Amino acid sequence: MTEPGRRSAADELWMCPRCGHRFVTTNMAHSCSNYDLDTSFARSRPSVRAAFDQFVKLIERCGPVEVIAQKTRITIMAKVRFAGATVLLDRLRIGFALGRRIEHPNLVKVEDYGPRWIVHRLDIREPAELDDPAIAAWLCESYRDLGLRGSLPVKR
Repeated sequence: MTEPGRRSAADELWMCPRCGHRFVTTNMAHSCSNYDLDTSFARSRPSVRAAFDQFVKLIERCGPVEVIAQKTRITIMAKVRFAGATVLLDRLRIGFALGRRIEHPNLVKVEDYGPRWIVHRLDIREPAELDDPAIAAWLCESYRDLGLRGSLPVKR
């Protein structure tokens, strides 16, 4: 394990010495806090937690991730944060970034954060709503292209 505040040759990420969270750049601004994942679901319906667990399982099929509970959201990170969720009483609002815009009947919001970083948000009430093979494919595309930074040009 890498010491807090040091970069690991293996993952090339900076780790905050106070909270232990990893970032792609040294001293990146962040809330520097640790929250319990279970606390995020304390006021939601059980189906919301089940939907979140299914969401994470789909992403873990793509590769290893870190799930980070924050005050108002849960982020999912490979080399960078590329997906996440907001827990609501009766639903989970999932989000994932892609390098392109997609269409889906359950999309509630699409936000452009640059030419190669477009966040798509879906509301999920039950785990079965994640059974759509297109969603699994998009999550792996997000993981590979943005989470692992695969679509970014290689620095020379």
